[in-house]
Amino acid sequence: MSALESPVVDPEGRTVVLLVEDEPSYLEALNVGLTVEGFVVLAADTIAGARQIFADAAPDLVLLDVMLPDGSGIDFCRELRQSSNVPVIMVTARTDEVDVVLGLEFGAADYVTKPYRLRELVARMRAVLRRHVAAPSDDTTIIGDIRIDATRRTVMRGNEMVELSRKEFDLLNLLAGRLGQVVTRDECLDALWWGQDLADTRTLDTHVKRLRHKIEADPANPVHLVTIRGVGFRLDR
Repeated sequence: MSALESPVVDPEGRTVVLLVEDEPSYLEALNVGLTVEGFVVLAADTIAGARQIFADAAPDLVLLDVMLPDGSGIDFCRELRQSSNVPVIMVTARTDEVDVVLGLEFGAADYVTKPYRLRELVARMRAVLRRHVAAPSDDTTIIGDIRIDATRRTVMRGNEMVELSRKEFDLLNLLAGRLGQVVTRDECLDALWWGQDLADTRTLDTHVKRLRHKIEADPANPVHLVTIRGVGFRLDR
């Protein structure tokens, strides 16, 4: 496995991309380019390495080469589909129509052939992520005019999509899972920043503040995301 940058959790809530690519030139260029575009890049040059990173990091998107040293990316895509709905974009130099069809049939969300421009790839990635977030699901929590879909990681306020960072959604989903109950600050920190030494817990307060601005009609006087002073937070209907 070749990990160019491998943070398992990103405290800023950026989109985490698992890049599975065995060509060093593409690996280096994509790592730099996608990082500049605001993504967190976890890189592997084998399926075995990708499998381990996926288990540890739960990425938001997978960029997957078809031809890899220890197997087919199409087979790995099929493997991922058995346990996860994470979007997968196949990236390959092969343009055989059979590969394209197989990749899509086995669950790939899109297919990009080499050579490609970074701008095109990033546009495809963002389009796939938007479709993934907007897809319907029955696993929802309704709070006033707010609809939280845990499976598809979407939040709707009325008829409008609420754009949340990864951490903002994780925090909201945590509170929604215990609707009407107090979730302590320590529980929030352990769930969202497990294994990280956050000496400055204002990171949590910042995420709560951002959430209020996105889901409350009056963030200064919240009726849904309530602070229980000295204890934690509660999400109310």
